[in-house]
Amino acid sequence: MLEHVQKTDSKVAQIIQSEIKRQQTVFEMIPSENMVSPSVLEAMGSVLNNKYSEGYPHKRYYGGNEVIDQMEDLAIERAKKLFGAEHVNVQPYSGSPANLEVYFALLQLGDKIMGMSLSEGGHLTHGHAVNFSGKAYQFVQYGVQKDTELLDYDAIEKQAKTEKPKMIVSGATAYPRRIDFKRFAEIAQSVGAISMADISHIAGLVVGGVHPSPFPFTDVVTTTTHKTLRGPRGAMIMCKEQFAKPIDKAVFPGMQGGPHEHIIAGKAVAFAEALKPEFKDYARQIVKNAKALGESLSAEGIRLVTGGTDNHLLLADLRPLNVTGKQAETALDQAHITVNANTIPFDPRKPFDPSGIRLGTPVLTTRGMKESEMQEVGQLMARAIRGWDKPSELEAVKRGVLYLCKQFPLYEDL
Repeated sequence: MLEHVQKTDSKVAQIIQSEIKRQQTVFEMIPSENMVSPSVLEAMGSVLNNKYSEGYPHKRYYGGNEVIDQMEDLAIERAKKLFGAEHVNVQPYSGSPANLEVYFALLQLGDKIMGMSLSEGGHLTHGHAVNFSGKAYQFVQYGVQKDTELLDYDAIEKQAKTEKPKMIVSGATAYPRRIDFKRFAEIAQSVGAISMADISHIAGLVVGGVHPSPFPFTDVVTTTTHKTLRGPRGAMIMCKEQFAKPIDKAVFPGMQGGPHEHIIAGKAVAFAEALKPEFKDYARQIVKNAKALGESLSAEGIRLVTGGTDNHLLLADLRPLNVTGKQAETALDQAHITVNANTIPFDPRKPFDPSGIRLGTPVLTTRGMKESEMQEVGQLMARAIRGWDKPSELEAVKRGVLYLCKQFPLYEDL
């Protein structure tokens, strides 16, 4: 893979090789990450990178796009089949631009939108004050109940009827339970709002049939392609046909220039992989593993937000152990377990050093681990968290991690 880079730029080759080794020898447990197939890597590293193709298939501003058009058409066709979408735009560079492009397409600056609070599980682009979304639009935030840490759809409906937003955004980045997209769409319809679902985290679970789909009732659906969908880093927007023209115009020329066709090729490959029957088995295993990991962590005395999970991620509250999220993240890093410090609902601590950690099972499932391994993973994690300030404990956990990594190798050909 690196034969040319090694000859021409040994420093870059060395850094890439170091990252390959790191990925091979850690439990990568950040729930927004996954490991793509060698086929997706090849597509992203192809000569499609070289072509400028502003516009859309068969309506380009530059010549020489007859082959590129075939690739983008293929990606769109596969995405429609995968999700059952009426219209698909595969050009968004990433999840945040995709969300902003939807707002730009369908709303006026300053319009009112409802979105989930970042501190209770939402995303920056769902209206946080420091983000462009929160500055350009009047966002009203909803959250979870304090006692159950779950979404209260009756309260959200009441809030929507009071606020009368132009759009309601559903979807989350740190919510471990199923989201009732149908109920969200009904609430939006009842107040004359557009319904938008951001399924970036759970897209692979949706197509795998282990999480309710936002189709066909949701007006607009955005997703990244690199999380549970196990594709390249990128995004896409799917919508009802009535919204197709304004969304396409918002993506190009509204916010983007030439699309990254080598990444779109990687998306097409990933969509084909997700259309295979075995992907459903993979999605089911992600959820089984998350549940098994949650049971293991709970048995070790670690409190899980909402008491468990329905999807690919877990949110752990470390206050009962008197360990902060940042202390746990740093200790786990030293033990070769990668997670991220994360706020919990109604967190008394600040976001830079919150009370919790967020973790998930997509990568470990990609490696082939199952429920029995999750039991061991949970025990190793708990040992590292409790021994966060004891180097000998972290070294012992690291040995256990390396042993399991060898049993479930990754990218052996690299």
